[in-house]
Amino acid sequence: MPEVSSARYGKDNVRVYKVHRDEASGVQTVVEMTVSVMLEGDIETSYTQADNSVIVATDTMKQTVYILAKQHPVTPPELFASTVATHFTDTYKHIHAATVKVITHRWTRMTLDGKLHPHSFLRDGAETRNAEVVSKEGQGISIRSAIAGLLVLKSTGSQFHSFIRDEYTKLPETYDRILSTEVDCGWSWKTYSSLQDVSSAAPTFDDMYLAGRNITLETFAIDSSASVQNTMFKMCEQILAAAPNVDSVDYSLPNKHYFEIDLSWHKGLKNTGEDAEVYEPQTSPNGLIQCTVSRDR
Repeated sequence: MPEVSSARYGKDNVRVYKVHRDEASGVQTVVEMTVSVMLEGDIETSYTQADNSVIVATDTMKQTVYILAKQHPVTPPELFASTVATHFTDTYKHIHAATVKVITHRWTRMTLDGKLHPHSFLRDGAETRNAEVVSKEGQGISIRSAIAGLLVLKSTGSQFHSFIRDEYTKLPETYDRILSTEVDCGWSWKTYSSLQDVSSAAPTFDDMYLAGRNITLETFAIDSSASVQNTMFKMCEQILAAAPNVDSVDYSLPNKHYFEIDLSWHKGLKNTGEDAEVYEPQTSPNGLIQCTVSRDR
């Protein structure tokens, strides 16, 4: 007899914008998020018996996100995601796990005439600050903080050589190349026992976001990279050292390739090797390097 071996459902792409108005100073602060909610529990009969009595409607999930955003802080995203996730596991006893993802979009305050503007902002990149929270009945709250879409490039200071060469290898070795990638990195925290514990740790999430971002940028810029693999390991090591409550760090770094263009066909014009100045940016195919580095047990 067939049976449901796993099931979950939810509401995806819930767009939320919240503004905080400081009446005394006239300064306004804005946060824009995309939220996803997925629920698991005793919901098998909704699949096997058309029993809708166990379903929390996905529109209810959306409305819940709006209401909780009105009633609670939405920053840091780790705290808001925990607030939403624990709401569902606490409110509906047949729901045993809730996964909430929050993507925070960039709105950077404008600077005009050397002064921060009180209510005007610009989106200065596609980078997002993300949080993924899983609240499980009797097991606490798991949190992964993340940075995604951080596009970086350096025009030198990277190399790639001494790799395996055989009859399938065409790639030449290089001792100086352009290195570019779109950073997707995250760090998973030790499990929290309650929402109150997450709330108490809220300043730590903001501090670690800044530290993780700075470590990523500084290491990328300064490291004389022998490979993307080795550079990302150095990033992971430093984040683990900076955050004792983090269990593991993960990176996913796609190569954004820039190829030299041979222009010698045009009157012997030199544009390769040491003479290379004009390159052709590539979109695909591309290398993709990933790793997870965990703390010693």
